[in-house]
Amino acid sequence: MNVLLLGSGGREHAFAWKLSQSKRLTKLYIAPGNAGTATCGHNVSISTTDFPAIKIIVLEKGINMVIVGPEDPLVKGIVDFFLADEQLKKIPVIGPPAKGAQLEGSKDFSKQFMFRHKIPTAAYETFTKETLDKGLAFLETLQPPYVLKADGLAAGKGVVIPDNLPDARRELKEMLSGKFGLAGDKVVIEEFLKGIELSVFVLTDGISYKILPAAKDYKRIGEGDTGLNTGGMGAVSPVPFAGEDFLQKVEDRIVKPTIAGLKKDGIPYAGFIFIGLMNRNGDPFVIEYNCRMGDPETEVVIPGIKSDLLDLFIAVAEKKLDESEVVIDPRTTTTVMMVAGGYPGAYEKGKEITGLDQVKDAIAFHAGTKEEDGKIVSAGGRVLAFTAFGNSIEEALNKSYAAANAVKFESCYFRKDIGLDLLKWKASV
Repeated sequence: MNVLLLGSGGREHAFAWKLSQSKRLTKLYIAPGNAGTATCGHNVSISTTDFPAIKIIVLEKGINMVIVGPEDPLVKGIVDFFLADEQLKKIPVIGPPAKGAQLEGSKDFSKQFMFRHKIPTAAYETFTKETLDKGLAFLETLQPPYVLKADGLAAGKGVVIPDNLPDARRELKEMLSGKFGLAGDKVVIEEFLKGIELSVFVLTDGISYKILPAAKDYKRIGEGDTGLNTGGMGAVSPVPFAGEDFLQKVEDRIVKPTIAGLKKDGIPYAGFIFIGLMNRNGDPFVIEYNCRMGDPETEVVIPGIKSDLLDLFIAVAEKKLDESEVVIDPRTTTTVMMVAGGYPGAYEKGKEITGLDQVKDAIAFHAGTKEEDGKIVSAGGRVLAFTAFGNSIEEALNKSYAAANAVKFESCYFRKDIGLDLLKWKASV
């Protein structure tokens, strides 16, 4: 089977690494890919949103399946593009159509969906430039901190959580004045949910579903969860505070009504649903949906799946997922993200990376790299993710950090406290 994987980050390298092990795979193409994915298949230098160019590659290479990594092509309608094309419509795409991708593409759509289908989430209201005064008044009714979300996609930077009312008022005005471009034409204001965050991942064919291991990621750039938000600085899976009872609540109160809600609303959905959750005193509340796997969570969830991933995707395409078994490695998986100095602000690219051949007992997933004159160089803010297995969180983290310490490039940085909060949580129980 010839497969085209869209994307260029650590998530896509993890997918490519796993797919390359499939007995069903003939050739794997990654567009545009990175220096890591090049070791698993063939990189193709085209954009994930250049649908006409993707069509050409699909037809030229005899592609039998397309797997979409990032959200942008999904929100922009790549599934709809394939379904509307006579030459492409029979080629399965793993990912939802544009309407389903609105679960991530529009915070307002997502909140309406949750309220309509009685899925537990924070109370909210949505405001536009024309209703700014009402938005400012709504802030007065809430207790700090305040959660403000740009409605559309804002490259992971569209959520701000001011801890006082003057800052919240200023942020709302700035957001509705173009701080996040068109993504901020609408702003969702939510009540703040206090608790512990985690993510649950669901693979569905639109009829049945499989729940994958939960994970916790670390968004802030600084240790102790300080500083600016990033795309993610590390992750741990499974999550010790998400036991059987809690995960059963997630399935009953969130996963089942989400799948049923999509069916009821007439939204065909074949792909991943990433459910960002808050564990509030043992009860799950949805913070957000994403229409794809997370990054860096993919780097800890996908390696832990023992089953053939391509087999699972074929089952999704054929709507036979209920006939498949997902076998999960019982060990803990951790990943530590190495980033460019200055990230998530201004940072330099093109720094030579050394020491990758010294990584032992871990996998170095490439997130922002490229090959240049025979060398691997940095090509993004988040550059490498070091993933390892262990019989405990400590064992896995020791291996991830040993790998991170073996690799160097100018001004590289990684947090040294990934997972330490989970160790403290376990010690306090």
